[in-house]
Amino acid sequence: MKFNKTTEQDSLYNHLEKMSVSELLSNINGEDKTVAFAVEKAMPQIEALVIQVVKKLKSGGRLFYIGAGISGRMGILDASECPPTFGVSKELVIGLIAGGDTAIRNAVEFAEDSTQQGWNDLETHNISSNDVVIGIAASGTTPYVIAALNECNKNNIVTGCITCNHNSPLSQTAQYPIEVIVGPEFVTGSSRMKAGTAQKLVLNMISTATMIQLGKVKGNKMVDMQLSNNKLVDRGINMIMTELDVSENKAKYLLDKYKSVRGAINNINHE
Repeated sequence: MKFNKTTEQDSLYNHLEKMSVSELLSNINGEDKTVAFAVEKAMPQIEALVIQVVKKLKSGGRLFYIGAGISGRMGILDASECPPTFGVSKELVIGLIAGGDTAIRNAVEFAEDSTQQGWNDLETHNISSNDVVIGIAASGTTPYVIAALNECNKNNIVTGCITCNHNSPLSQTAQYPIEVIVGPEFVTGSSRMKAGTAQKLVLNMISTATMIQLGKVKGNKMVDMQLSNNKLVDRGINMIMTELDVSENKAKYLLDKYKSVRGAINNINHE
């Protein structure tokens, strides 16, 4: 299928090597400013997919992100932040990348070209129709991702995608496509730039909105966050002080006793 692959179009800028540092940074920043507006145009698509994700996770399902290269790394980043931020199991949101964990730090040659490995990777997690799979690919042409979503569709699994080209093969495959059209990159074809930023913004929205809908936030606080370092313990103490209007010593006592901000808040009447 031929389509207009704007992520590969020539940059609006030329002779980059002749620009000063100030010019380079200013022009990159100028391009970055356009990304949030591109995401805004995709809001109806994002909402449609989030509604499906919330529905499945409320019914005991899981969310999978699957991608290659920078797109795969973006999914893994978002998935890995869900347990510490929202106190959920690491099995609730799972990120998969072509080439496996090695590909998180190092490029794995031709891994994204496999049309079997994506589905194989999902099967190792016992993927089922209870789950949702979101394919991430700036170009919308990555075989590893498209083939995996095709198999998901055959197995009655809800599929979505995040891509930066209109009417791509990936968009045609996903049941709930999200297309964020950011246009040509500052460095031609370098989709780690605007496309990567767009993917990160959309992933933030998907996971955060979903977790709020699942009740993992109270007011505007991360009451289920994992208290895994001193900074987060201090943040938890401050949350309890603000929410319950108690002293720092009282907040420390409650957090030590109930082991979470939510536990402290919910059990204050028992003190």
